[in-house]
Amino acid sequence: MTANLRAGVVGVGYLGKFHARIYSDMPDVDLVGVVDSNAAVAQAIGGQYGAASYTDYRDLLDKVDVVSIVVPTSLHREVTLPFIEAGVHVLLEKPVASTLEDAQAIVDAADRRGVSLQIGHLERYNAGIMALHEQVIEPRFIEAHRLSTFVERATDVDVVVDLMIHDIDIIMSLVGEEIGAISATGLAVLTDHIDIANARLEFVNGAVANVTASRVSTKKMRRIRMFGRDSYQALDFEDQQLEVVRAVRSDPDSHFPEVVKEKIEVEPVMPLDAELADFIRTVRAGTRPLVNGADGCRALDVAFQVKEKIMQSLA
Repeated sequence: MTANLRAGVVGVGYLGKFHARIYSDMPDVDLVGVVDSNAAVAQAIGGQYGAASYTDYRDLLDKVDVVSIVVPTSLHREVTLPFIEAGVHVLLEKPVASTLEDAQAIVDAADRRGVSLQIGHLERYNAGIMALHEQVIEPRFIEAHRLSTFVERATDVDVVVDLMIHDIDIIMSLVGEEIGAISATGLAVLTDHIDIANARLEFVNGAVANVTASRVSTKKMRRIRMFGRDSYQALDFEDQQLEVVRAVRSDPDSHFPEVVKEKIEVEPVMPLDAELADFIRTVRAGTRPLVNGADGCRALDVAFQVKEKIMQSLA
């Protein structure tokens, strides 16, 4: 596959417009069309990047090799399945779908058709997270905070599916084991959905994760801390810099190890640029995406279990 890939974006609102820009800048990709239910938005973005504009995603089906689908979660199954059946490789924004049944239908269709399905768990492409994967050995306790101020965007879903699912996905990839038990609490504050939540994930190997997510905080915080054998790692998602603390036994006469602290210099990258570049790379190579459909389903399943525990705590 040497010719430029024909790319499209369905949904060019807040996030989708960035997908369009990035595709338009790629040397081996031609952005051929964008879709949005708002004709003025579609025309503006299409005009800005020299692509055709449509209000119906079906007009794009036979015109693209790859597509980013950035529409409300409730529309994921309806919009994604026709592209898969048409043999188009799909980057689907997280979460996979509104229900596990819809999510599995999307994954099964991609497997059956033999197309690439990548789920947009953007934080996996944070350079700090990639460095963290290289540093962590047998994490035993993990603490994650993802706090944001309130914005009206994405209030059609709760904070667990909107924000916490990022850290659920990251933690599951770092621990690499199944979850044995989940407990959680949370409540609605400004919307009809859960706006703040805390979950405790207990893995079958004994690792424990304490995860907090809020979209009604007064300040933004996105941090993860991991405690493992003789080490501690802390990552601030914003500056993508990794702090590592190790217990080093350098003095044979001392009863206690020396605490050695270092900063791992990580070259910051724009996660969305890295995500789309990887999507195109895996499509061309026919390799597994970093976050495939099965990964997205597992994260969604855990998120739904967390929501269920929260609802039980409020009953």
